[in-house]
Order: sequence, then C-alpha cells, then structure tokens
Amino acid sequence: MKATNRREFIRTTALTGIGLGFSGGILTTHGQNNSEAGKKVGIIGLDTSHSVAFTKTLNGPEAGDTFYGYKVVAAYPKGSNDIESSVSRIPGYTAEVQKFGVEIVDSIADLLTKVDVVLLETNDGRLHLEQALPVLKAGKRMFIDKPMAASLADAIAIFEASEKYKVPVFSCSSLRYITGMDEIISGKIGKVTGAETYSPAKLEKTHPDLFWYGIHGVETLFTAMGTGCKSVVRVSNEDTDMVVGTWNDGRIGTFRGIRKGKGDYGGTVYGEDGIKVLGAYAGYNPLLIQIINYFKTGIVPVKEEETLEILAFMEAADISKAHGGASVDLEQVMEMAKKMASKKQIP
Repeated sequence: MKATNRREFIRTTALTGIGLGFSGGILTTHGQNNSEAGKKVGIIGLDTSHSVAFTKTLNGPEAGDTFYGYKVVAAYPKGSNDIESSVSRIPGYTAEVQKFGVEIVDSIADLLTKVDVVLLETNDGRLHLEQALPVLKAGKRMFIDKPMAASLADAIAIFEASEKYKVPVFSCSSLRYITGMDEIISGKIGKVTGAETYSPAKLEKTHPDLFWYGIHGVETLFTAMGTGCKSVVRVSNEDTDMVVGTWNDGRIGTFRGIRKGKGDYGGTVYGEDGIKVLGAYAGYNPLLIQIINYFKTGIVPVKEEETLEILAFMEAADISKAHGGASVDLEQVMEMAKKMASKKQIP
C-alpha cells in the first residue's frame, strides 16, 4: 500500500501549520459547492467528541480552502452497544452535528448512498471491522479513528479487506502530531536513539488495556522511534503503566500510562545531536488536514506496517502483564494475530 515517507509527512504537517491559515501548496475549491462529487463526508458513530469536533471544523465558517471544500453531510449515529460512557453521548452529539446541517440516517447502507468518503468514529473498536467492511466493499475511502480495532487480528482483517477491494485506509491518533514532533522527523536532533512518552491511560474492560486510551502515548512513541520494536515488557499497577520496548537495533523506547494525578501528553526524545522535550497537544486540525489530503489523493500518511506494530506493541503489553512482566516477542504476537485474522470472513 502506497504511503508518504514519514519525514515528508510530518514536514508537510508542520508547513500546513497547526492552525488553519496556511494556503501555500493546498489546492483551493474556488467556491465549488458542497455537493461536488468526491467532497461529501459521512460519519459512522456519534458516540465520541471527535465526530463533533471534525464536523465543526469542516462545516464551520472558518474552514475556508484549507480542507478543499469537504463537508460532513450525513451521519449514522450508532456507536457502542454497551459502553455506557459512549452510548450516553449519542443523543447530545447527534443534536450538535445537526446544527451544522448534517443529515442523520438509519443505517450504514443508507449513509453510503449519500457520501463519497467516510470517517469511522465509533468509540468502540470491537465494532470497527463490521462497520468498515461495507465501506470498503462500496469502494469509499475511509479514516478509522483510534483504536483501529479492539484486537490486532481485527485490524489485520481490515487491512486485508482494504487490499481485496483496492481501497486504501488508515488509522492513527492525533497525538502523532504533538508539538515538536516535526523537529524530530526532520532530523533536527539527528538519528533518534531512544524516547520516553506519556499519556493518560484510562481502562475500559471491553478493550485490551492500552487500546482504549494509552494508544495516544504509544502512537507518539512510534512516531518518534519508527518501526522495528522486537519485544515488550510491562510493569503495571492500579495507578500506572510502564511499558518498555526494545527495538531491533538495540534502541529502547518507553511509554508511561497515567491513571492517578495530573494526566497530560508529552515525552522526551533522545538523538545523536540533541534531546527534544515534546510540547503541548496540538489539537485535531493537524490530523484532519492529513485525513482530507488522503481523501483527496488516496495516499495514506501512516503505513499499514506501523499501525499494526503499534497494535502489536499494545497487545504484547497485555500479555506481559498477564505473565507478571515477562518479555513478549512482537513477531510471535503478530503471527498469532494473523492466524486469528485468517479465520474471519471477508465478504
């Protein structure tokens, strides 16, 4: 699957600015209306604040030319069936997006007749494979919000369906674009020799521990370190997770998950020529710029290989926890997940 180079990807994000004012290098719509073919966005899942945030940005008066004229025109509200914190949000978030002219539909099938591209925003990763398949089968480009799935096997199955239907797909956390990461990718501190990242890591009993919220800090870690993690060790208690990954070249990257005290996002990246302390969370716009560029071009900004390794890292962390902090080999985790994915039906 074709993907932009990581260095160019983050560099482009930096140029487009954390805000919305940059226009150089971005094609404009020159007043084309929202019904133009290819620009109608649909949302699956109104059980997350991300759905509202993306709608407000794309449909709001300040969107301008930054997002090529893409607008959210329809949404299928149903998300999780049994995660109360998600289910309870649906009525309020539905009312919010309706204020921006979004039509509410009764099924994914109905949604697909009205839109050109899809934001799969359902908060419950267990539903993502089921919800993604009809979108891919319909040949529509789709961004899948975190977590890509509630298991590595489901994520592999989604990518296999993407290949089958020849529709590129990608998933990532907005913390990939934390302030300062562009400097790391551009080589300002030289070759990265290690990194330490942190984020809140609230747990949800229906998902592997880090899939629910710790994924944010894990994504930051992999954005800095790149792929190549070979093993994982996790130390965990009620308040904190510490996950240590060893890369194939001997580098070490760590993630700290916070469940007590001040929760925040950040980290420190170590390089041959310097050390960089990452800055504040940059909001949703850097991610949304990349999503819309992908909708327009079909080029995914995050490689399948990296997304799957992030999920394997988190799944390995659960296995390590279950075995008292034992070291877990990522290649073995990946092989087990592939066997499970092969048993899933891709229509």
